[in-house]
Amino acid sequence: MKKFFQDIKAELQFKGAGPGQKLSESSREKAPKEKPKADPPAKSRQGPTNEAQMAAAAALARLEQKPKPRPPTSQDAIRNQVKKELMAEAAASDQGASVDQKNSLPALQEEDPSMLSVSGVYFTCPLTGATVRKDKREAQVKKAILEHAAQDPVAAAIMEIHTCNRDREKVKLGVETIAKYLDNIHLHPEEEKYRKIKLQNKVFQERIHCLEGTHKFFQAVGFEKATLSVPGQEEATEDFYVLKEGKLGDLKEHKEKLLSGEPLRALLDRQRRIFKPSPQASRFELPSDFFSITAEELKREQRLRTEAVEKASMLRTKAMREKEEQRELRKYNYALLRIRFPDEYILQGTFYAREPVSALYQFVRETLENNWLPFELLAPGGHKLTDESMALNECGLVPSALLTFVWDADVMADIKASGGEHMGSVLKPDLLLTVQTLS
Repeated sequence: MKKFFQDIKAELQFKGAGPGQKLSESSREKAPKEKPKADPPAKSRQGPTNEAQMAAAAALARLEQKPKPRPPTSQDAIRNQVKKELMAEAAASDQGASVDQKNSLPALQEEDPSMLSVSGVYFTCPLTGATVRKDKREAQVKKAILEHAAQDPVAAAIMEIHTCNRDREKVKLGVETIAKYLDNIHLHPEEEKYRKIKLQNKVFQERIHCLEGTHKFFQAVGFEKATLSVPGQEEATEDFYVLKEGKLGDLKEHKEKLLSGEPLRALLDRQRRIFKPSPQASRFELPSDFFSITAEELKREQRLRTEAVEKASMLRTKAMREKEEQRELRKYNYALLRIRFPDEYILQGTFYAREPVSALYQFVRETLENNWLPFELLAPGGHKLTDESMALNECGLVPSALLTFVWDADVMADIKASGGEHMGSVLKPDLLLTVQTLS
């Protein structure tokens, strides 16, 4: 079709150029003297009409016109936006961007300590009772273990082995190997070869030497380092742990303590607070400590955002939505909870996000004047927290929530029927002495 219209254009141009001329003739030559006899006029082909030419030109223009790009759909916009965010996050990671929560999540602004509901997440060392912020807890526990070595070096070494080595499988293998050494000595007290442990031994190097605290344990239970000559090899020596005389009797007890040892963990400090009645009870400003953002979790967040590109054009089922909601809740390690009592006083405490509801009930019960009376806690929205085995994040209480305390309805009915009218103060009197104003 295009070629057909081009041929028509060429023919029209040729006809408008005038009569032809031979190349050998001069343009100045006159016309021939004798005019040849004119042939009878041939029936000439009629050219296209103006309307046909206009239609042809319009058709040609349509053919040559490039198709317009289709307008972006809402799904395209979502997909492009997510891709932009992913590229920005990847660039920030390549430049060594901080994994601090307030930099990685745009929802959090620079923290103003005076505006925070709580200054941070704190932990208590089980050995010393010292309370430190979350980022100082491991250093505090390790310091306490080293200080405890002056009182009980064996116990301190066992705590160090189980606490300061993160790979639990390596710890288990190393502890079992040490126990085997001690068993051999205990079962063969008369054989000197079992009292010596070669430090260059491959098993010792791979399973024991690599663990923090193991050398302190051997020295604490009665071994000492010695350099001994190698039988049959002149001037060749090797390093050994050799059990001192008189240290055989307690080896079995030390072995049992080593096998039953557990990691020493700092305890989450509830930071219990009592507040006067306040209309600000439902307002929370949380510090970055409450959010679970580490280098590994930041990578996971980027991966999840990548998956969102694929899911943007899909219809999500209810199960899929619930799964994504649970994944969102896992961003939080801790929860700040407040409980409003019938007299409007407010109790506040810090919890792990995955602690059971039973821990919350226990926390409240410890503050009650009449802690033997049954009570109920109502979550935001008014539903009762009846299943105490459920985790706080599964109940929608993360990262913060205001709950309502109510006495058991049946108990209150019995008290009222027996002539009782007023329960008095809900909280213990000594706690009311520490009441604060909620800003």
